[in-house]
Amino acid sequence: MIPYFTGLGIGLVASGSSIILLLVLATPFIARKMKLNRANKLKRRLFKQNHGLLLQQLISQKTDFGERMIIPLLDLEKATNNFDRTREAGGGGHGVVYKGILDLQVVAIKKSKIVVQREIDDFINEVAILSQINHRNVVKLIGCCLETEVPLLVYEFISNGTLDHHLHVEGPMSLSWDDRTRIALEVARALSYLHSAASMPIYHRDIKSTNILLDDNLTAKVSDFGASRYIPIDQTGVTTAVQGTIGYLDPMYYYTGRLTDKSDVFSFGVLLVELLTRRKPCLYRSGGNDGVSLVSHFISLLAEGNLDEIIDPQLIEEENGEVQEVAMLAAMCIKLKGEERPTMREVEMKLEILRVNMRAAPDTAAPRRYDGGQDGSLWMPAEGVVVEASRQYTMEEEILLSASYPR
Repeated sequence: MIPYFTGLGIGLVASGSSIILLLVLATPFIARKMKLNRANKLKRRLFKQNHGLLLQQLISQKTDFGERMIIPLLDLEKATNNFDRTREAGGGGHGVVYKGILDLQVVAIKKSKIVVQREIDDFINEVAILSQINHRNVVKLIGCCLETEVPLLVYEFISNGTLDHHLHVEGPMSLSWDDRTRIALEVARALSYLHSAASMPIYHRDIKSTNILLDDNLTAKVSDFGASRYIPIDQTGVTTAVQGTIGYLDPMYYYTGRLTDKSDVFSFGVLLVELLTRRKPCLYRSGGNDGVSLVSHFISLLAEGNLDEIIDPQLIEEENGEVQEVAMLAAMCIKLKGEERPTMREVEMKLEILRVNMRAAPDTAAPRRYDGGQDGSLWMPAEGVVVEASRQYTMEEEILLSASYPR
């Protein structure tokens, strides 16, 4: 017979072993539960923080943003297979764009890599602006997720890449002249809408070919509104920290910090030059590293009557004299003084006229030499556009050559 105390010891050991076994088995479950609780607590804190920032921005801009546009993180994780790398559809140094399926709709999900207050502010700003825009040539915002450190933005998925990708494809042939003028008109329409038809004027502040998306029909969609600004209706501009991309950046805005609608006009003019030349403004330097910028070289050649030296050879074969018109319009847009530039509404109207004449013109018309003169000009004389062009851009050169990185 086993002594009482011996049996008690065996029982205690057995019980202790069972308890230890249960604890061992339960530990992973408890750890997962604690981790889940921490994650949920963090998501609630971030949601409260970001939702507060968003609401503050929306209220200040009197923007109606429904709760229906706030998307749970779990839904986006399912849509992208937990942000699997195979779902990456693009991006750059600041973030990644994922392709996903959300409610049977193909969407693009923009996720930032950088966690700094400026990134958060830019994302919140983009939500506030895009939530009130409804234009066929502006990328559509579907919603946002506020449960991450930097909010995630969900857009309609634009399938055909950027204008930069299509324009600068390797090889002698790129987008047709017809497509280039149509895309220019569509971008002009979007900017004209932002400047004058939105409930409160919006200045994009970073118009460039990489921010123009193209769908399957090559329809242009202006994107990336993180740097954009509302401007009160009773004001013509605002003094702010300079943002934009060198090569496209309005030199007067860079020099003074004064943002106006004419800053977007300058960037659009550079975009026209890029469409005409197939040269990248942010990389171009004529004659090597010490050469002048694309804008200055373009203006100088136009003034000298030698613009054909820089025009994309493909266009010489395709156009019927319209390149001269677009070159003159670009020259007006990139004038150094903002008050001498046209408005985006005027630019839109001029491109509309150009497109109408292109459709009416016979296809057999002989190409013209781009001599900077008045031949073929629909709406403006060359005088005043190119006079003293080289001297005019001396200050612009000093400004642009002093900076070699995008802001």
